[in-house]
Amino acid sequence: MTRHVVLVGLMGSGKTTVGKLLAERMQRPLVDTDAAVEAATGRTVREIWLAEGEPAYRVLENGVVVDALAAAEPSIIAAAGGVVLSPDNRHALADADALVVWLSADPDVLVGRAVTGAHRPLLDDDPHGALRKMATDRADLYAEVADVVVDVTDRRPEAIADEIVALVGRETTSGTNP
Repeated sequence: MTRHVVLVGLMGSGKTTVGKLLAERMQRPLVDTDAAVEAATGRTVREIWLAEGEPAYRVLENGVVVDALAAAEPSIIAAAGGVVLSPDNRHALADADALVVWLSADPDVLVGRAVTGAHRPLLDDDPHGALRKMATDRADLYAEVADVVVDVTDRRPEAIADEIVALVGRETTSGTNP
């Protein structure tokens, strides 16, 4: 049985929202990597980025991901959108006892969702352009780590969570990854 369910994908794909639903339905703790970094540092993601830059944030993010994957208690991990940029994170995801789910959607759909969060410094100047570039730059990396891809375009979070719960259930009964 898979210990962890890890949600990856671009900003606005619903990792945190779906993660909360999964945690509730599967009775597992939720580890939101951005929230965990903020709790550990006492600063927001934006504050870290502006004061120390992306590399400093990525080091903190890596620590949270590795710790979450190493935890004995099965959890739902809502990983920050750039988690796949680090080869160390990609290896950790590949080596972990986890089902990695890529929440995928067209960046034009995601931009409307993603700009509502003030904690996303990568979207400050050109949200549409930034998300399109991230989608292009990260698609192969998401595909590399994902066990399954779930299209979240025009879908309610509840339906996405239902699909993932069903995937985990099939994996548990068959003993194999979906």
